[in-house]
Amino acid sequence: EVQKHSVHTLVFRSLKRTHDMFVADNGKPVPLDEESHKRKMAIKLRNEYGPVLHMPTSKENFKEKCPQNASDSYGHKQYPANQGQEVEYLVTGTHPYPPGPGVALTADTKIQRMPSESAAQSLAVALPSSQTRVDSNRNAPAGGEYRHPGAADRSQPAGMTSAVMEAGNAKNSALMAKKAPTMPKPQWHPPWKLYRVISGHLGWVRCIAVEPGNQWFVTGSADRTIKIWDLASGKLKLSLTGHISTVRGVIVSTRSPYLFSCGEDKQVKCWDLEYNKVIRHYHGHLSAVYGLDLHPTIDVLVTCSRDSTARIWDVRTKASVHTLSGHTNAVATVRCQAAEPQIITGSHDTTIRLWDLVAGKTRVTLTNHKKSVRAVVLHPKHYTFASGSPDNIKQWKFPDGSFIQNLSGHNAIINTLTVNSDGVLVSGADNGTMHLWDWRTGYNFQRVHAAVQPGSLDSESGIFACAFDQSESRLLTAEADKTIKVYKEDDTAVSSLCHIYFKVNQPYQF
Repeated sequence: EVQKHSVHTLVFRSLKRTHDMFVADNGKPVPLDEESHKRKMAIKLRNEYGPVLHMPTSKENFKEKCPQNASDSYGHKQYPANQGQEVEYLVTGTHPYPPGPGVALTADTKIQRMPSESAAQSLAVALPSSQTRVDSNRNAPAGGEYRHPGAADRSQPAGMTSAVMEAGNAKNSALMAKKAPTMPKPQWHPPWKLYRVISGHLGWVRCIAVEPGNQWFVTGSADRTIKIWDLASGKLKLSLTGHISTVRGVIVSTRSPYLFSCGEDKQVKCWDLEYNKVIRHYHGHLSAVYGLDLHPTIDVLVTCSRDSTARIWDVRTKASVHTLSGHTNAVATVRCQAAEPQIITGSHDTTIRLWDLVAGKTRVTLTNHKKSVRAVVLHPKHYTFASGSPDNIKQWKFPDGSFIQNLSGHNAIINTLTVNSDGVLVSGADNGTMHLWDWRTGYNFQRVHAAVQPGSLDSESGIFACAFDQSESRLLTAEADKTIKVYKEDDTAVSSLCHIYFKVNQPYQF
């Protein structure tokens, strides 16, 4: 009880003293007397600036011979010391006495190792409050330069800055003005222009492939037929019937005279082009087969389906080697390569999976996309690939799927991607637009929206597939207006004009 009474008495007296000091009869604050002011400054000095003014010192004494006007590595003058005399302490980790903002050291403080009481009080008054220092440190730009404790940002004259730079050379390289980051200059590519429209299908043209000899190309359509066209003239050479629903994928083998096709009838067929008939069927998918690809070095066929799986087939024996399970929605696209990972799939579950061909299991799952991934393309020279989705086109680096960059601007459902060895990436979308990009920088240098075939609806302007021919001089697109369109580079375009387009950041419009 005695202790409680004593504590309450002390608190009451303290509150009463504070009230008497600051409140007058008219309700206005009364100025502090000299003694109260000194007491306040002593408390402020101890609480806020004690850690700055009294730095930790070394325990060992040492002898040091200092020149009269020695300077440290930061350009500040050291305090003069008698040569050969023992120095009792050593301030470590900072400048011996940090100056305040705009407050010069007086003669009194320069000749002393520790500041006098009057100098410390004047410095305490000049320094900003602790909260101000915290805010300024929080908002200060991140950098590698060293900051003295307690020192605030101060603007130095240009002459002084240049003098410090010249004196410090490499040591003060961090103080030099950093050059603003610049966008990499894209490689110039001539624009592509439409020069031929090929018609003949009776339904949407859903897939396209060019044969290795570059003499003809093949298309698959919603009219359930596969048509082979002469590449030079655009004339129809052959029609193949056998599918009972939309043909969604075609590819020509580089290792044998075989053409492979798949469709929404769950069938995967192998056509012998010497006899123009089906010689093998690959049975196993439980729903529509959306895409297929051939391994470049071994006789393996990979297909992807709406049943959320991809399957690996032995081309000769028709055996299902692996069923790649893991996607939770339809697998829209599949690509093969000789290096690891050998199989890449994109799905409507918004993920991309890189597969181990030997084990038949997922190596990496990429979840960066927020919408369906309908197209994946591998760069012919670089160890990279791109994926297309309505949210973005993303570039990735093998083998672990490291993200490189986003190609933004094609705001539509992207059905197809293709790229040539010159670094021209083409994306075709459901609304009939086609964007051409510089692979390295992601610069969109051309946009194309070709008119639909006369008699078709404007809504039937989707691009379902596109491919470069083997010479990469022609670009073929399979479209919803039942046509195949062929594009060529504009030979009349001059590279000097491109600087104007780059300067105003406007792609070609057709």
